[in-house]
Amino acid sequence: MGKILVVDDMAAIRTSLREILEEEKHDVEEAKDGEEALKKLQQEHFDVAFCDIKMPKLDGIELLERVKKEGISTPFIMISAHGTKETALESIKRGAYFFIQKPFESIETILIHLRNVLERNSLKEENRTLKKKINKGSEMVGSSTAILQVKEMIDKVAPTDARVLITGPNGSGKELVARQLHEKSKRSESILVEVNCAAIPSELIESELFGHEKGSFTSAIKQRIGKFEQAEGGTLFLDEIGDMSLSAQAKVLRALQENKITRVGGEKEIAVNVRVVAATNKDLKKEIAEGRFREDLYHRLSVIVIKVPSLNDRTEDIPQLTDKFLADIAEEQGIKVKKIDPKALKELQSHEWTGNIRELRNVMERLVIMSADVITVEDVKKYL
Repeated sequence: MGKILVVDDMAAIRTSLREILEEEKHDVEEAKDGEEALKKLQQEHFDVAFCDIKMPKLDGIELLERVKKEGISTPFIMISAHGTKETALESIKRGAYFFIQKPFESIETILIHLRNVLERNSLKEENRTLKKKINKGSEMVGSSTAILQVKEMIDKVAPTDARVLITGPNGSGKELVARQLHEKSKRSESILVEVNCAAIPSELIESELFGHEKGSFTSAIKQRIGKFEQAEGGTLFLDEIGDMSLSAQAKVLRALQENKITRVGGEKEIAVNVRVVAATNKDLKKEIAEGRFREDLYHRLSVIVIKVPSLNDRTEDIPQLTDKFLADIAEEQGIKVKKIDPKALKELQSHEWTGNIRELRNVMERLVIMSADVITVEDVKKYL
């Protein structure tokens, strides 16, 4: 459950919101004006702040500006009895997550927006964890001509908002390229949201991407925001885009053309600001010719195409990759880093790597477990 700050100069509103939120098992604190709220926000962490706009001493918009200036990350849901469309737009422009008119339409409206903010907070935390992993040891390893070309393209393209299509065989590192594009972009402080299009049933992919309204289909028991909204301000990575249904492709195309989406079962258009990076192991031009992929979507996605080489096309990188995997595996298992005999390395370089880097990583883990302190060529032949 979340820790929530309710900021309003009217005691009745604070009490009403407290009762609603505590009924949902949230931890709630109150502030009667902007100055008191600022002190609390400076001293404690809050997952969400419900904040009135018209208040004495420091109004809601001024409080929001101070909070943003001081680098406090608490998301704000603004509330006001004097709100207009202009007021709502102004608060969103200043960094508020949402605007709710008083008197409140329903308890459900409050709880829906709160749940959406908390889900977004959770995604941000996952993203911070992902960043730590990337910075720790998920850098692109290798100095072959093929991989240096990929690194050069990433450095050139990442700072822009250009859409990128990443191609290459399974296990070659397409996901890592997408993460590097995000980490080196202007959006790196925001969220990277990943969607494996091949892992989601075709009947659910639209709900996953665009969200749905309560009651829009049998199992839609509550409103849900989709991946496009979750990635607001950040990067949306559509992995295995070649496996997406034609129906979903049409909606993605519209979202890219208009920067707007509509939830399943909804009518309201929602503006989205995301950078889309896609990846596939399929030949999309062949898929287009056979009627399984939209040509107009292909051209929208492929402003820049980065082709990730197979491991067989960069075997000179195997010694560096092997050193990295040996170090990573030793750290994971809490053991001493094992060495590998030069003849064993040559044997690895001569192997046909159908599973690419993913297969090499698995083989190295097997060799670490099954071999002595030095991995020999005999070990490689036995356990490869």
